[in-house]
Amino acid sequence: MTAPSTTRRATGVTALSVETTPIDDVRQLIPFLDSRRPLVWLRKGEGIAGIGETLRLEFSGPDRIREASAAWRATVAAATVADDVRTPGTGLVAFGTFAFDDASSATSTLIVPEVVLGRRAGRSWITRIRRADDVDGDQAPRPRPTAFGDEYRLTLLPGTLGKDGYKAAVASAVERIREHDLSKVVLARDLTGHLPAESDVRRALVELALGYPDCWTFAVDGLIGSSPETLVRVHHGTVTARVLAGTISRGRDAASDNDAAIALAASTKDQDEHRFAVASVLDALRPHSADLAASDLPFTLKLPNLWHLATDVAGTLSDGASSLDLADALHPTAAVAGTPKRDAIALIRELEPFDRGRYAGPVGWVGGDGDGEWAIALRCAQLSDGGDLTAYAGGGIVADSDPERELAETVMKFRPIVEAFG
Repeated sequence: MTAPSTTRRATGVTALSVETTPIDDVRQLIPFLDSRRPLVWLRKGEGIAGIGETLRLEFSGPDRIREASAAWRATVAAATVADDVRTPGTGLVAFGTFAFDDASSATSTLIVPEVVLGRRAGRSWITRIRRADDVDGDQAPRPRPTAFGDEYRLTLLPGTLGKDGYKAAVASAVERIREHDLSKVVLARDLTGHLPAESDVRRALVELALGYPDCWTFAVDGLIGSSPETLVRVHHGTVTARVLAGTISRGRDAASDNDAAIALAASTKDQDEHRFAVASVLDALRPHSADLAASDLPFTLKLPNLWHLATDVAGTLSDGASSLDLADALHPTAAVAGTPKRDAIALIRELEPFDRGRYAGPVGWVGGDGDGEWAIALRCAQLSDGGDLTAYAGGGIVADSDPERELAETVMKFRPIVEAFG
């Protein structure tokens, strides 16, 4: 697979030739990935893995997701696709990751690999994607798994916003909420480290995928994580989302764990935070679905290290919107920004002394038919080309938030990344 990548921004269209064929069951996708720049989307052992890069589309600014949706439609229209499997994730697909903030310096990308290996419901497939003018593309060998590199341990240290600084920022946010017409703001802090050049990133992905099987484990353009929160899924005209807001740590034993779940469900602070998040998702999706529905009360979702308040949302698309269109409509939700959105983002810019980059932005994949799966990029870290690793974690701040408790919540949320790399 030696065909060079082609980069296009919002202008220009590259014609692609795509072929998907079934293969024998591929039980493990991660061993096929590039050890330093993996490209993958997994949940419960199923998903898609990308190898190589045929096309990269790049975007920035306030219209980045909308421009990506338009560019993707143009790319799909110019492609020739043969798909003998026809299941979500086959045919032409692109992996994507988008910056959280309109003013972020981080580039938002859609990446079309040279080869996609997929596995879903016991079926496996391979998709080869090449530029239509690449006459040698058919000669690319089938990818093979490779052995993992040596084990390593990475220490993540406080970044731009340390523990004391974070508590001060939370206190300032609480004061601002009580004095102004602001209901909630989500504040994050960062940890940093450096990954030596010989380190195999796939080891961290294995830890995430095995440790958090119910989450979306992803690696896209150096953004690596395992998110519990589905921003939006579109499959055959059905749209679904899972809203998470409200958090408490797991108990040390069965009795204390049950008590923790009960305490979370009864917490006025967490219920209020969750209600704002659900309302923002419903408001964004209603224009696209006439029968959108959500449960009346949230349920407690158990993860290996946390309990979350969760609400599932589902409906039928009524306007032909793609998963990227819906990601654009939803981002940023109150779960990662706050309420009202404009005021919350302004306060985030004031109190967070760093650019979030792609943290808390949409990450996932889109297919040629517009279907796709997008999560909110949480429990994640960004790996630079030089090996610098920056992890982020945050919490929703409301009028009765306590700085010490909010700090403890970020410690819990850092755990997946800290353990995966450490």
